[in-house]
Amino acid sequence: MKKSVILVLVLFVFSCRLVIAQNDSLPFIKGVYGNPGTLLEAGYSFDSLGMNAVFVRSISLNRQFYDTARKQGCRVYVEFPTLNGTNYLKDNPEAWPINEKGEQEPPADWFMGICPTDPGFKTYRVNQLNNILNEFDVDGIFLDYLHWHAQFETSDPILPLTCFCNRCMDMFGDHLGHDIPGSGIPEKASWILNNADDDWRSWRNNILNGWVKDLREIVKKKQPDALLGVFYASWYPADHDSALYRNLGIDVAELADLADVLSPMLFHKMKGRPVEWVGEYVKWLGDLINAGENNAPLIWPIVQAHNSPGVITANEFRQVMMEGARQPSSGIMMFSDQSLLQDPKKTEVMKEIYWSEIE
Repeated sequence: MKKSVILVLVLFVFSCRLVIAQNDSLPFIKGVYGNPGTLLEAGYSFDSLGMNAVFVRSISLNRQFYDTARKQGCRVYVEFPTLNGTNYLKDNPEAWPINEKGEQEPPADWFMGICPTDPGFKTYRVNQLNNILNEFDVDGIFLDYLHWHAQFETSDPILPLTCFCNRCMDMFGDHLGHDIPGSGIPEKASWILNNADDDWRSWRNNILNGWVKDLREIVKKKQPDALLGVFYASWYPADHDSALYRNLGIDVAELADLADVLSPMLFHKMKGRPVEWVGEYVKWLGDLINAGENNAPLIWPIVQAHNSPGVITANEFRQVMMEGARQPSSGIMMFSDQSLLQDPKKTEVMKEIYWSEIE
């Protein structure tokens, strides 16, 4: 019996070392996503809330915020709106995502994507990333909106198929080794979907992976110690007729080979899921990517406190925070700072969890 107890303890210690060995320089990350500067304006301090990290939208990043976050002991991770085309398209309609009818695909609810093969847009985003890295020493860049034009933050997602612009047609034709048959976009799109659908979905996925590789190279060249994270739609592969891959262009296993951190967007209320789903997805992801093994990315979920749709009570917020922080997670963040300001009870919940319940 004594030998059995000792063996169990040895195995336990060894398994714990496996979990933390991949990044033992980092504590458990406790953060807020959005514009955390509003918490400072409201009289809070990050350290008093138990936070050790901020995940700030790039448009909200400024020197005063950065310096304050550093003084209060926070790591600074910057959200980067990779394929959000809203502002760029105002002056560059040539980058508009085109559907199978040859028409400009309209906004998907509040989101407007872009054609990710547009070279001008790629240059535009690369310049923005370089500007951030030239001005600030960051702990990481987190790629957001890394998907083909669609809206997934809802229980009834909007899932158009894009892009069938002439540039994409030519590029996909080069990939196949021949011109796409047809006299116009509708005919060419029809041919693709009926004759080369699998190749086309794979090609679209490779386009997204190319973005990740290129942006990662820039980050690592300028700031080798900075992490590259990815926010992504937390669907299982078969959800919505395999839309994660077939429409959005995302293969989670492939992202795991490219990113240092995966941050599934576990917005349970938006997706019509129960609270328990948050923990279930974290476990599924950990099993998929062999979390804890060498070279496996870290898992830092982002969970919902935002009251839309419906209302998330302080108790429900507590539940999703604890579900998202389950192993193999090594960090947790919540969306968003405004939710805390609108409901001080949620602020107290986060403070209590960050100070006493997550180690």
